Amino acid sequence: MASNPVLYRRRIIPNECVELKDDVILSSDDDIILTSWNALKPKIELHHGLSCYFLKEGIKLSKFYREDNSLICFYVDIVEYHYENHLKTGRNALTSLDLLVDIIIYPDGFVKVVDLDELALAIEENLLDGEKLKKCLRTVDKVLRDIYSGAFEAMKKYFKA
Repeated sequence: MASNPVLYRRRIIPNECVELKDDVILSSDDDIILTSWNALKPKIELHHGLSCYFLKEGIKLSKFYREDNSLICFYVDIVEYHYENHLKTGRNALTSLDLLVDIIIYPDGFVKVVDLDELALAIEENLLDGEKLKKCLRTVDKVLRDIYSGAFEAMKKYFKA
């Protein structure tokens, strides 16, 4: 993959694709892209964060911070990546398709799986095909097994300065 592609986040619910134009790519290679960012839609707590795109794993691991730099949680988006190499324009793009289910890991170790209702809605409304559904569920299973076995800790190394 070419370094520093233009990053996009595509969502199924709601149906939208947003260029992450303010995200700063801190490092990238064929396996990961590490970014820093400020919240697109700031919430009461969420102010900024770091994200690591695991290009071969189908996940984006983010570290969410409050304005005072205190950790809120680690947030795992289950995703599918699509890379486009535009030779004519020289503008390469990486789109992260959100497959709806997310896993939150709080500082105290509590793990929460969220947005299963959105997954069910996407299936009911034929917004998600069977292959993407299987990919999503298998990735959720793998991430949870990695969290519970302790193997997930190795993924956090990318956030260390």
